[in-house]
Amino acid sequence: MTQEAHSELNLRQKAQLMSASEIERTLVRLVHEIIEKNDGAAELGLVGIRRRGVFLAQRLGQMIQRIEKTPIPLGTLDITLYRDDLSTLGHKPVVQKTEMEFSITGKTIVLVDDVLYTGRTTRAALDALFRHGRPKRVQLCVLIDRGHRELPVEATFVGRKVQTTQREIIEVQLKELDNAEKVLLMEKAD
Repeated sequence: MTQEAHSELNLRQKAQLMSASEIERTLVRLVHEIIEKNDGAAELGLVGIRRRGVFLAQRLGQMIQRIEKTPIPLGTLDITLYRDDLSTLGHKPVVQKTEMEFSITGKTIVLVDDVLYTGRTTRAALDALFRHGRPKRVQLCVLIDRGHRELPVEATFVGRKVQTTQREIIEVQLKELDNAEKVLLMEKAD
C-alpha cells in the first residue's frame, strides 16, 4: 500500500509484525507442515488467491519442489466476481485472469492467501475453485490469521495468529508487488 493510500484510508503504522527473514522462516515451516500432513507432495496442487496469495503460493511451490524433487502444479484464482460483498468493493470490480493449468480433480489443493480475516475471501475462493473440478481435499494456508471470522472458516496451515481489533488492519508487503518484504499492523486513525 502506498503512502498516498495510507493517507487516503487514514492509516498509521502501529507495529511491524514480521521482517523479511521472519516471513522466510515462516514459509519454510509452513512447507514442512504441508508436506508432513499430506505424506509428501505427489497429489498436491497449490492455488494462490489474487493478489498476494499468488506470490506466496509460488514461493511455497518452489520450496516444496526443492524438498520433494517433484514439480508442484500451481494455479491462480481471481475471486472478484464470487464475493458476496461486491457492492462494497466499488462500482466496477476489475476481474483478472484465473489460471488453472492443471486438473484439480482428485488432488489435494492447498488454497494460499496472505491474511485470513472474516472468511469471505476463502468462501469466494472455494466457489471459484469448484468451477474447475472436484478436488479430493481442500486445505487453507495463510500467512496471518487475524481472527474476527464471520463465516465458519479455519486455516489448516497458519503462519502466525495475530489478535487484532476492528480498527486494525494487517498489511502484508511482498517484494514482488510492493518492493518491500514485511508484515505491518496498521491502525485506522480518528
